[in-house]
Amino acid sequence: MDINSDMGEGFGAWEMGNDVQLLDYITSTNIACGWHAGDPSRMKKLVQLATEKNVRIGAHPGLPDLEGFGRREMAISENDAYNYVLYQAGALQAFVNAIGGNLHHVKPHGALYNQAAKDIKIARGIASAVKDLGGKVILYGLAGSCLVDAANELNVPVWQEVFSDRRYTQEGFLVPRNQAGAVIDDESLALNQVMQMAKKGELTSIDGSIIKIQADTLCIHGDNPHAVQFAKKIQAALA
Repeated sequence: MDINSDMGEGFGAWEMGNDVQLLDYITSTNIACGWHAGDPSRMKKLVQLATEKNVRIGAHPGLPDLEGFGRREMAISENDAYNYVLYQAGALQAFVNAIGGNLHHVKPHGALYNQAAKDIKIARGIASAVKDLGGKVILYGLAGSCLVDAANELNVPVWQEVFSDRRYTQEGFLVPRNQAGAVIDDESLALNQVMQMAKKGELTSIDGSIIKIQADTLCIHGDNPHAVQFAKKIQAALA
């Protein structure tokens, strides 16, 4: 199972997460492209470090909401979603191309990701942008969601994503962060969820329902203060 993490989510003098150490325990990185977080210097640095550590490089585009860290929903059209993703992922792709590499994937961030999981039009806009990036760029999307449907519809390579530290609704969506119990803080519980998904292809929703799920790639949030230690434990458990 691929292990991915959202990175480069500081801005200017403000730092978030321990990106450098985390790169030792993951196989894919999703690099913020400047709209919800990140900046050109961070993008360039992480592209170089990920290349040195043989970690797959992906773009992590969000809504134009720096103040809200891209976690506030916005009313956008299919065309907006296309433009937002192509613009941001294209910027990261330029940094990757500059050192002779290839952009591996695109994973939307925050509210853009969650809206696209339920809205097929926004999902199509994102999938179309990924397709137009050229090559064999993969779309990372919430397992069983509209992002996966749109990618399949447009013949875009897709990896279905699951989360180690987030609770799911009985419909298979992520429980909103503003609801109690949305984030799993206990490492042992999070690790149990990972192993359930990896071994059985299922997870237990917040109401106790069992959901069948395809788990191609697993997200570990880099902004968690214990992300490095947690990633190390997950890597060992999966091995």
